[in-house]
Amino acid sequence: MNKSADMISRLSHKGYRMTPQRMMILEAVEAAEDHISAEEIYTAACNRYPHLNISTVYRTLELLKEQGLVTETDMGDGRVRYHSIKKGHHHHLVCQKCGKVIDLDESALAPLKDALSKEYGFVADLKHLAIFGVCDKCR
Repeated sequence: MNKSADMISRLSHKGYRMTPQRMMILEAVEAAEDHISAEEIYTAACNRYPHLNISTVYRTLELLKEQGLVTETDMGDGRVRYHSIKKGHHHHLVCQKCGKVIDLDESALAPLKDALSKEYGFVADLKHLAIFGVCDKCR
């Protein structure tokens, strides 16, 4: 079963109707090479379904996020980006000068997660973060 079919199956089993619009939005998220914005999803889906409304894209992305099927990350460029949970957890270092984005493995934040739990009794949800700073080249 391909990734979008698996997501469709999970939503259907939870009682959500799988409209053509929702399926196209799911397919766009899964087909994206990298993180994708709602606007980019809308543009891609409108090519196949011109009557799609941007609010449908936002509502569907919110549903996917609530169901744990996508993550949402603010990369500091004014747009929230989405990423399929099936593509794994990772984080980003975002240069505030040049905009370069460096992927950071999830294991790099494990000590932070442990420290927050031990010192503050706080269980952090570190699924997808963007950390802002300055890259080597811009320093």
